[in-house]
Amino acid sequence: MTEAGTNSGAYAPGQHPDLPPPKGSAGAAGWMRGNLFSSPFNTAVTILAAILLYELITSIAGWFVLDAVIDAGSKADCRQAGSGACWAVIKIRINQFTFGFYPADERWRPILAFVLMFAALAPLLFDKTPFRRQMIWFAVAYPFIAGWLIYGGFGLVIVDTQSYGGFMLTLIIGITGIAASLPIGILLALGRQSRLFSIRIICVSLIEFLRGVPLITLLFVASTMLNYFMPPGTSFNLLVRVLIMVTIFASAYIAEVVRGGLQAIPRGQYEAADAMGFTYWKTTRLITLPQALKISIPGIVNTFIALYKDTTLVVIIGLLDPLGIGRAVLADAKWNGLSTETYLFVALFFFFSCFAMSRYSLYLEKRLHTGH
Repeated sequence: MTEAGTNSGAYAPGQHPDLPPPKGSAGAAGWMRGNLFSSPFNTAVTILAAILLYELITSIAGWFVLDAVIDAGSKADCRQAGSGACWAVIKIRINQFTFGFYPADERWRPILAFVLMFAALAPLLFDKTPFRRQMIWFAVAYPFIAGWLIYGGFGLVIVDTQSYGGFMLTLIIGITGIAASLPIGILLALGRQSRLFSIRIICVSLIEFLRGVPLITLLFVASTMLNYFMPPGTSFNLLVRVLIMVTIFASAYIAEVVRGGLQAIPRGQYEAADAMGFTYWKTTRLITLPQALKISIPGIVNTFIALYKDTTLVVIIGLLDPLGIGRAVLADAKWNGLSTETYLFVALFFFFSCFAMSRYSLYLEKRLHTGH
């Protein structure tokens, strides 16, 4: 009898201890063997990819960091100081990229509103936030607090919205559109499935119209034509008009995403709720809508990311978002020709913002996963 057989006989059936995996089959070495070097072909592809990545990373690092110039007074000075990226244009114009033309001595207000935003989002996004129940009330009040801080009034100097720009303007439009479009989209989705014909036809018509018209068209309507529908002498702020159009546009897409989630719920759950005597709104609030929203998380976040990126379209109607600020910076003769650095900086801002939203979506899906 072999040594392994002798050792096995020393334990009762079912009581043999688990043995460690063979060396090289677990951990980082095992993962690399199974995924990168599992065959001669995979090994060759892995080596080739490593060489290409090395060349790409070293080239990017040289231009992006190692040979980059941070301190310079013009493009000509940058080119004399180094052959890499000229980040001096970003350093000198960073305040414009961030705040637009918001008064310098009042910039503490949007900064404070930005910091408070995380306190308002925490109880909504994470269920283990300390004092969550009390913090939710702050989250409800936050839009009014942020509006007061940024715009002014009641003891603060009023800052006209024409001074808003840069990343601050993008966050205002994006966050407002995201926060307002979700509840409106849910109501539109429920209205589209309503048994009342009048409500259903209104919701269907609104959704199909908004999904069939480009956002840029709606922004042009907001900037030029919307005032024609207002009473004579009425002045309707351009930024407010844009926020309205962006919100209702995104609501139509959210409505279709949520409707797909509602249709994925088995019919038996509706019938069970009816058998228990639940009203329509109780069934929706406790049974169907929570499941539909859980199913729809990827589609909802995808719509939010698309909306957030579409905020750059406001440059067409004269609002100076980061792209508008970038165009203004490049119009300066001292920095003309540095479009790569300027637009790459804006692109990185949008990438990290959208990446954060996508990662939270994955976290939420994992937390709500029930195994079904």
